[in-house]
Amino acid sequence: MKYLLLIYDEEKRFETMSEAEGRQLMGDYAKFSEEIVASGHYKTAARLQPTAAATSVRIRDGKRLVTDGPFAETREQLGGYYLIEAKDLDEAIGIAAKIPSARRGTVEVRPQMEMGAPAAA
Repeated sequence: MKYLLLIYDEEKRFETMSEAEGRQLMGDYAKFSEEIVASGHYKTAARLQPTAAATSVRIRDGKRLVTDGPFAETREQLGGYYLIEAKDLDEAIGIAAKIPSARRGTVEVRPQMEMGAPAAA
């Protein structure tokens, strides 16, 4: 089964992080990424730009509303994700616990819904 590991952290923490702390964190992520690829669980991953680059779109009463910023104001912001293949939720949780940001932020483990193939036209 596929699981999306959503990585939440406080963006402001990165602004106050020393250069050495930033290098250490990126090194930890590089090591984790190498390990997850080698394990065969890895499908894809991405780091997201800060929430200042986000745009939210809503349709209300048939009108499109576009606003700058994230969907919700929260203490922790979505900063990236890993899409993995795991045999079950317990294995996915074990992998999520190894993500460096799990030590400071939150990693949400969400099973991917399996969809059937689209009907042919």
